Amino acid sequence: MTEYHKQDVRRFLADYRDRHPEDVITIDRPVSDDQDATALIWTLADKGQHPLLHLKNVSGVGAQVLCNIFASRERIARLLGSTADRLHEAYQARANKPFAPEVVESGPITEEIISGDAVDLHALPMLKHFDTDRTKYITSGIIIGENPETGAGNLSYHRAMIHSKNSLATSLHSRGHLWRLMNTAKEKGKPMPVAMVIGGHPLFMIAASARLAFGEDERDVAGGLMGEPLQVVRTPKYGIRVPAHAEIVLEGVIDPEAHVEEGPFGEFTGYSSDRSTNNLFTVETIMRRRDAMLVSVAGGNSAEHLNLGRVPREAEVVEKLKARFPSITAVHYPSSGTHFHAYIAMNQTREGEARQVMLGLLGWDQYLKNVVVVDADVDITKDSEVLWALATHFQPHKDVVIIEGLPGNALDPSASGIGTTSRMGLDATRGPNFHGVRARISDEANARAAALLASAG
Repeated sequence: MTEYHKQDVRRFLADYRDRHPEDVITIDRPVSDDQDATALIWTLADKGQHPLLHLKNVSGVGAQVLCNIFASRERIARLLGSTADRLHEAYQARANKPFAPEVVESGPITEEIISGDAVDLHALPMLKHFDTDRTKYITSGIIIGENPETGAGNLSYHRAMIHSKNSLATSLHSRGHLWRLMNTAKEKGKPMPVAMVIGGHPLFMIAASARLAFGEDERDVAGGLMGEPLQVVRTPKYGIRVPAHAEIVLEGVIDPEAHVEEGPFGEFTGYSSDRSTNNLFTVETIMRRRDAMLVSVAGGNSAEHLNLGRVPREAEVVEKLKARFPSITAVHYPSSGTHFHAYIAMNQTREGEARQVMLGLLGWDQYLKNVVVVDADVDITKDSEVLWALATHFQPHKDVVIIEGLPGNALDPSASGIGTTSRMGLDATRGPNFHGVRARISDEANARAAALLASAG
């Protein structure tokens, strides 16, 4: 049996299967590259199940497929050596101790290097995720751009589809730091060198979602999450530092002046979106393992897509929010609200504090539209508990705060054409003059019920 490096996704898969076989489903039978992976994920989710899926025989792909890695917050917490209820703290503890990458001469990613006229993107393993998608899409592509003056890198996720034999159509719709680097290149009249990583260790993939200041490098965060420097190699043409143990890397340039059609694609809102910056990524080099595996991320409003995008951002916000408001006991972004809802549990110490907390979070996170604050005894990981608190504690005429005209998310289908949105805070805490005692069942009675049900089979 091959012994893979600890920064290898294959090592992760082998170790995780050994430790948690009940949380991995391996399918050897043939499945289609046309939506079958997505259908499997949705069917399992409807049953409340979010296992890691290892598909060994996918038609039209020519590679094994690993997907649904991030669908379970418990699985993400295990990656960080923690439990789901301590996920934010565990992430921050590691992310706050970064390591700069370690450059090595070679790694599995250098096993095959294809360049020039030999580049043919049609040979890449790809899936079609939704019937409404334009075509097959890369959903796990992490684009790395480096500041030409400082060498600091930026990592971010961008969907991509094949445009031609050697080019991808992609969207930089987040208009984040990569967009800023591209505009710097545009001012100089040059294309922007980039590399796209498809398939890395899950901790590297989580780090790519971190929200950092411009000039800070997500590869350093990846090292922090791993507890050691991320091993990287330099790409052949532009010397961009990419994970040595990745599955596939595409190296090339994004031309700021070139625009091509891209989309629609099933986005995190649950809607098929053709909102795109329509950028052209010309691929000059393919680096890959000889038996490269496709590490895919389920699109749409899948638990995986939402968790991967949210966990690092949540962790940062929760750390800062709790430092400012010690009465906060928990913060949760429910999958039911895509990226647009957040729940806060707190022990309110003075009247108006819940409003202050809501305004703080609504001003901090530009994805958010709605925040609900409840008391600490409400389980905010359950939508039904939050809705119960709204039903019994909330008075619309005095417990709602609405703010208009703030920057929103470009993919929000309800937002204005220029991307502004209104935001709302709902105070569902009991408040100082609330009268009522919550009905509860004793621990002894619950224990007896559990024993009776166990004996009944």
